[in-house]
Amino acid sequence: MTPRRALLGGLAGLVLAAALPVARADAVDALRSFARDVRSGSADFTQTVTAPDGVRKKQSSGRFEFSRPNRFRFAYTKPFEQLIVADGQKVWIYDADLNQASSRRIAQALGATPAALLAGGSLEQDFTLAAQPDRDGLAWVQAVPKSTDAGIRAIRVGFRAGQLAALEITDGFGQRSRLDFSNFTANPNLPAERFRFTLPPGADLLEQ
Repeated sequence: MTPRRALLGGLAGLVLAAALPVARADAVDALRSFARDVRSGSADFTQTVTAPDGVRKKQSSGRFEFSRPNRFRFAYTKPFEQLIVADGQKVWIYDADLNQASSRRIAQALGATPAALLAGGSLEQDFTLAAQPDRDGLAWVQAVPKSTDAGIRAIRVGFRAGQLAALEITDGFGQRSRLDFSNFTANPNLPAERFRFTLPPGADLLEQ
């Protein structure tokens, strides 16, 4: 599971520096508003995973949907099909090529993860938030898991005009994963069936 200036000199630089705290506070407020007001959402995504050496990269794409609390669906379509579904009780991962699925209780699988950040219900209970400098035309906020068992060093969320645009994850090994979202829709009416997983015929199931 996917990677995200210089201040002007003189008087212009002083003005910009004075304005930055307000802009950064807006990014934190945008994440808080997202967690509070956006109860469901859907978007296309492209995920780029960069190895710790900063050179090797892998890219995939698909569709993301969520409904609070703790229901989400990542449907990867390229370069291969994979489905990750949380139904509020369990998280299911299905690999179409292997025709194999695995499941875990959501309390074990979610924790302080990117999925919990986007679709969970306890933002500031699980994360410490800090505004970051604007980059790539986005306002960024960093969310550091409070749990030392999360396996994630930091998560950064990017907003464009208050709308979710990107998510960057750095894990404990230095691997970076970035998801860029497009065609985001806030609060769509998503049927409960979207977050239910039915084991395909003949598929193997590994329960943890």
